[in-house]
Amino acid sequence: MTRRRVLGIGGTLGAMAVTGLATSAGLSRHPAATGEQLRSAVPLPPVFQVPLPIPAVLKPVSTAAGVDRYQITQREAILEILPGVKTSAWTYGGTFPGPTIESRRGRPVTVTHRNELPVPTVVHLHGGRTPAASDGYPTDLVVPEGWQETAHMMHGMAGMGDPRAVTSELTRDYTFPLDQRPTLLWYHDHRMDFTAPAIWRGLAGLHIVRDDAEDSLGLPSGPRELPLMITDRAFDGHGEFTYPALDGTLRERPGVREAYLGGVLGDVILVNGAPWPIHEVDAARYRLRILNASNARHYDLQAVTDDGQRLDLVQVGADQGLLAAPVTHPNLPIAPAERYDVIIDFAKIPVGGRIRLINRLGSGRTRDVIAFRVARKATDPSRIPPELSTDLPAWRRSDAVRVRDFSFRAGRMHGRHGWLIGGKAFDPARTDVTTRLGDVEVWRLIADVHHPVHLHLVGFRVLSRGGKAPLPHDAGLKDTVSLQPGEATEIITRFDGYRGRYLFHCHNAEHEDMGMMANLEII
Repeated sequence: MTRRRVLGIGGTLGAMAVTGLATSAGLSRHPAATGEQLRSAVPLPPVFQVPLPIPAVLKPVSTAAGVDRYQITQREAILEILPGVKTSAWTYGGTFPGPTIESRRGRPVTVTHRNELPVPTVVHLHGGRTPAASDGYPTDLVVPEGWQETAHMMHGMAGMGDPRAVTSELTRDYTFPLDQRPTLLWYHDHRMDFTAPAIWRGLAGLHIVRDDAEDSLGLPSGPRELPLMITDRAFDGHGEFTYPALDGTLRERPGVREAYLGGVLGDVILVNGAPWPIHEVDAARYRLRILNASNARHYDLQAVTDDGQRLDLVQVGADQGLLAAPVTHPNLPIAPAERYDVIIDFAKIPVGGRIRLINRLGSGRTRDVIAFRVARKATDPSRIPPELSTDLPAWRRSDAVRVRDFSFRAGRMHGRHGWLIGGKAFDPARTDVTTRLGDVEVWRLIADVHHPVHLHLVGFRVLSRGGKAPLPHDAGLKDTVSLQPGEATEIITRFDGYRGRYLFHCHNAEHEDMGMMANLEII
């Protein structure tokens, strides 16, 4: 998609915002991807040869006084991502993905992050119900020791200042009460203007919240519960991550080269940091905790055997935890930052059989994601109960105290290309939305191209798409919704938890860095 095409769509959407959301159908026939793909210069390995790594679970350094305390050092590390090739990455604790934190519902966690990278960082626990001071606001920087040049880093694009920014030198404690439904969260860098390249270089990890009620359901567990962080990357001729940043140091000038304004796609699909991995499984049910941690790539996942048999994907959970009841999908679309909790049953696959998880939106090598090979017959005590959860909120449209409209579109900011919410580029010093603690609101969101929209602090339900009922994969409580080109989507939420300054934004990370964020003040 050319820059002119992107800006033309943005102008069309601006006119649509005046005439009403119902006219959005005119933009419904757009390509199935938003972004441009990089091409790796290093020879790539064959698919389904590398074993699937499982990220290590981090041990707390203290459990005193009812709080689990962890320490993570952000540092550069040399990793072997492609077999036989060394890649320099920015990491949490020396690995990509970073270590997984497992916690219990309602038991607080404090994570001390130490920044030994050459740039400031910010940590956001995506999907966490977190007090504002620990939510990872984009200007609340953790700067390297002795760093003296933070002013321009803090102010962001075009010199915008933030009088509320809080800067910490070397370390910062992030406290997460985790008074929330059990689910798969993830943590990643959220520095203003530079989130996309920081995640691309490796700053992402998983955080799983559990509770007794979920444990009692009998879902697959232990080695039959697999966290799967799906990402895409590209590599230069030396095996390093390649990324089209305007400033390769990630210090001063944000943004990407013009061809990649819509988003950066890689030609290598990684799962838990391994290229097109394979995993041996029992002939039994498995629980796949799937996260799309790609910057801009969308996936439409389908499980197929080598002889063409399709396996059902039984969804038991969404971004914010368990569904009320299972939903069976033949395939499952997943946008950047979305998570799906899925059961797949290998019981009828013969020993030696292979099942591929493919991306129906991909082509060539980007169509393959991961494979499973059935290694043995086994007993299976797991089950999928017909009722999963009874604690989902029952907000009704009539509960809403207000309805808000937001357009997500391309536009101009400070004389250059940008991505806008409601016609405005992000300014940390401006309050865009103010709401009262406890208020229920309906938001109507409309997009020009693909925009996965994420709300901090709260989960929400999808009420409608294009004036019709939500899609099957919209079930449950979400914190990220995938807007399709020209589509108007309604969501409903209650702004509870904590007062303070939060964000909502597009989770296409390049769009986010180029202005597609807005401030949400809860009073």
